[in-house]
Amino acid sequence: MIRNKIFCFPNRFLHFSQRLNISSGNVKNQDISPSLVDTFGRKHNYLRISLTERCSFRCLYCMPEEGVTLTPKSHLLTTKEVIDIASLFVKIGVSKIRFTGGEPLIRKDLTEIIRAVSQLEDLHTIGMTTNGLVLHHRIKELKVAGLNALNISLDTLIPAKFEFIARHKGLNSVMKSINTALDTGFDPVKINCVVMKGINEDELISFVKFTEFKNVDVRFIEYSPFGGNKWNDMKMMPYSEMLRIIKMEFPDLKRLQDLPNDTSKAYKVPGFKGQIGFITSMTENFCSSCNRLRITADGSLKVCLFGNEEISLRDALRQKLPEDVLLNMISSAVLSKKKQHAGMFNLSKMKNRPMILIGEFRSKNMFYFTPSAKVHNHFHAMLISSVPQNRTFCTRSNNELALSHINQEGKLKMVDIGSKSPSVRIAVAEAQVYLGSEAFELVKQNKIKKGDVLSIANFAGIMAAKRTPDLIPLCHNVQIDHVSLNFTLDPATLEVIIKSEVKACDKTGVEMEALTSVTIAALTVYDMCKAVSKDIIIKSVKLLLKTGGKSEFIRTS
Repeated sequence: MIRNKIFCFPNRFLHFSQRLNISSGNVKNQDISPSLVDTFGRKHNYLRISLTERCSFRCLYCMPEEGVTLTPKSHLLTTKEVIDIASLFVKIGVSKIRFTGGEPLIRKDLTEIIRAVSQLEDLHTIGMTTNGLVLHHRIKELKVAGLNALNISLDTLIPAKFEFIARHKGLNSVMKSINTALDTGFDPVKINCVVMKGINEDELISFVKFTEFKNVDVRFIEYSPFGGNKWNDMKMMPYSEMLRIIKMEFPDLKRLQDLPNDTSKAYKVPGFKGQIGFITSMTENFCSSCNRLRITADGSLKVCLFGNEEISLRDALRQKLPEDVLLNMISSAVLSKKKQHAGMFNLSKMKNRPMILIGEFRSKNMFYFTPSAKVHNHFHAMLISSVPQNRTFCTRSNNELALSHINQEGKLKMVDIGSKSPSVRIAVAEAQVYLGSEAFELVKQNKIKKGDVLSIANFAGIMAAKRTPDLIPLCHNVQIDHVSLNFTLDPATLEVIIKSEVKACDKTGVEMEALTSVTIAALTVYDMCKAVSKDIIIKSVKLLLKTGGKSEFIRTS
C-alpha cells in the first residue's frame, strides 16, 4: 500500500491526545491534562493573558524611566488569537483566566474578548488587573460580559505621591473606579500595592484603615526586580518588616486561612469589612504551590514571571499548526519549569523583560517560531532559539564552535550533563533508499521472499533507537518515551522514504537515537531487498529537527 507522500507524524501524540479526550471535547470539570503538570507535580489551572504592553501610567517599579520600545501591533495577539489560546487552555484544564497588560482597558475589543471567553465551559473565574484610571466608565459592561474578579493597582493614597510613582495624575479617578466596582458587585475588590522603602512604606497603616468600611483586599507586594526598574535590596521592604509595623498599630491582627494556591498571606483586623495580605515573592516565595502560566501580549508562553524563557504560541497559531503540536509545546514549556525562581539577588542580575514590556526585549534564552510562508507538516512546529538581529537555525556563538566530545588537549571525553534539568526532547531524522523498479514493486505488493520489508524495518528502527548508546561511543543512555517510524513509497523516484521521531524527557537530546533509527531501518530495507537488486542506494540520512535543549534545529531544505 502506497502511503501519502506528504509526511506528517503518524499518531505522533495519539496516546497523549486519547488520554486528554482532545478529539471528543473539553476535559471534564476540574480535570487537569498532563500538559499542565510539571515535573514537581504542580497543576497549572490559572492562566494570565496580557492583552497589551501599552499603559497610561509609567510606574517606577514597572518600567524604565526612559520608557520602552513598543512592539508593532501586527506582532501582538489578535482578538481571535486571544480567544483561541484561552479556549485551548480551558479545554485542557485551566479554570481561571486573568487579563492583564500593560493596561487591558486600552484594548477596544476587551469586552468582546471577555464575552467570548465567558462562554467557555468549566471556566470559573474571569479576572482583570487594571490601573483603574478609566475603569469606572466601563465596569458595568465588563461585568455583564462576564468579568467576575478584579484587581486594581494602587500604591499610594496621597495625590502628589501618586503622580510621582505613576508619573501621571489620576488618584481621584482610581478611587472612583474602586468605589464603582464595589457598587457594581465585585466582592471583594483586590488592591495591589507595591511597597518601596522611602516612597510609600509610611502609608501601610493608612491602607489597613482603608479596609475598615470597604470590602477590599489590599495586598502589599514586595518590590521585585525586572529589567530597567533599578531594583536594589535597599528599596525592598520585606514582608516581616511590613507585618511588624502594622502589628504595632493593630496588635490583634488575625491571620486567615489561605487556599492551597494563594499567592497572598491573608490577615484581617477583627471587625473590619475588608482584609489585607502580603505577596512575598522575594523573601518567602510560594513557588512550590505555583499554579500560574502567563501569555505575553505578543503571544509567548512564560511558565515563570521571573524566568527569561518563552515559547511563542502566536507563531504556531499563525502557521495553523495542529492542536497536538500546540499541546506538545505547552507540555515542553511546563516540564521545563524550575522548582523555584533564582532568588532576589540573583534575579536582580539576570535579564528579564521589564514588567510592562512585552515585545522589543528578547533574552538569549527566548524561543520563537521562525516565520514560514507555507507550513503543511507537523515537523515545522519547532521551537527555534532566538538570535538577535540575524536569525539562524543553529544558535552557537563563535566562542562555542568546538566539538563537544573533545577536550582542550584533543582527547575524547563524555559530555557532563549532571547539572542539566530534564525537559521534553524530540528529534526527527530521515533516510531515503532507492530501490529500483523491480524491488520497489515487490515491496509495494509485499512480495519480497524474506518477508514484510516495511514491518521488519520498522521493528529494527525502534530497536536501534533503544540501543544507540551501545552502538555510538560517548552517547548517553536516554530513557526513551516513544519511537515512531513512517515509511513512504514514492513511485516517481522508486524510493522508500523513512522518517523516525524519537521523544524523551531527559537531560540530553535524542538526535542520535533518531539518526540511528532511520539508518538501521534503511539498512534493513537494503538487506531484505538485496537478493532482488544490487542497485539499491541509501541516498541520504539527515536530521530534520531537534528540540528541547539549548541548541534547537530545524532543516528547511
